[in-house]
Amino acid sequence: MDARNMPVREELVEIARSLKNSRAYFSEPMSNHTSFKIGGPCDLLIIPGTAEDAVKAWTLCKNLSVPVHIIGNGTNLLVKDGGIRGCVLKMAPDLAAIAKTGPNTLTVKAGTLLPRLVQACLDYELSGLEFAVGIPGSMGGAVAMNAGAYGGDMGSLVSKVQVSSPEGRIEWLSREELDFSYRHSLFLEREDLLILTVDMELVPGQRDNIYRVMAKHAKEREEKQPLDLPSAGSAFRRPQGRFVGPMIEALGLKGFSYGGARVSPKHAGFIVNEGNATAKDVLTLMKIIQDKVFEAYGVCLEPEIVVLGEDPVEA
Repeated sequence: MDARNMPVREELVEIARSLKNSRAYFSEPMSNHTSFKIGGPCDLLIIPGTAEDAVKAWTLCKNLSVPVHIIGNGTNLLVKDGGIRGCVLKMAPDLAAIAKTGPNTLTVKAGTLLPRLVQACLDYELSGLEFAVGIPGSMGGAVAMNAGAYGGDMGSLVSKVQVSSPEGRIEWLSREELDFSYRHSLFLEREDLLILTVDMELVPGQRDNIYRVMAKHAKEREEKQPLDLPSAGSAFRRPQGRFVGPMIEALGLKGFSYGGARVSPKHAGFIVNEGNATAKDVLTLMKIIQDKVFEAYGVCLEPEIVVLGEDPVEA
C-alpha cells in the first residue's frame, strides 16, 4: 500500500497539534526536502520554528513510541522510494539565528544555513570558515557530519554544542566530548542527542583577505563540481591515501549511468539526478561503483551520503 493512502496515526496528529510555532505536513514527499530531489513520503514532517517546539516534538515522539529521524537541510541525504515511517524533524531553515557572543565567538542555531553563516563571518571579519563557501547544508547537519573542504572542517571551529536528550534534558557538550574526526562526530553514533545550538571560535581577519579566499574556493567549486544538477555532494568518503574521483574515472565510470542516476561527467566523485532518478537507481549505481573499485583496487568505498527510509511495499 502507498504510504500516502495510509490512515494517519493518532499519535502523529497529537504531535502536530501540540506545536504552536512549527510547520507540520502529513504524507510529505521527501523529494521536496533533499538536494537530490529524490524520496518517498514521510508520515509526518515537522519544521520547528523554535527550540522549544523542537524539543517538544522530539520528546513527544519518544514518549509516544513514534520513530523520529532528525535531518538538517537535506543536502547530504538520500531518502528511499518507499519514504519514511514516523516523524521527520527538519531542523532547517526556520530554527536559525547567529549572534556574536564574544570578540571571536559566534553562537549559531542548528537550523542556520551555512551560506548565511559564511556571510556573517565575512561581515564580522572572522576567519576560519572560508572552506565552507558553497556548502549548502545547515549548521546542525554540518557539525554532525563534521563537514569540511580545502583542509578545514567544522569540528576544528566548534567549542561546544547545546543538545537535548529524548527526555528534554538540555546540556552543553564540549569539543573534547564530541569525538570529531574525518566526516565523523559523536552525533553519528548517538541517536539520542538533538543539536540545538553551536558555539564557534574563529580568529580575527581582514575582510579583503577573507573575501579573497572565499572567492577562490567558490570559483574552484563552480569549475570542478556539478552544481547544475541535483546531487547530495560527494557520494563516498575519501579512503586513506586515495582520492575517490580519480579511481572511478580510471575505471571508465565517469559519465556512467543507471536509470536516472549518473556519475557526474564533471566530477566522478559525485552522483547526479538527471531528472527522474529514483533512490533505487542511485543505490544500484553506488553498488556498481563499490564493486568495481574493490575489484580493481581492493578498496572498500564507504558512502558519505546518509540513507534513510524504506523500499516501496510491493502490491
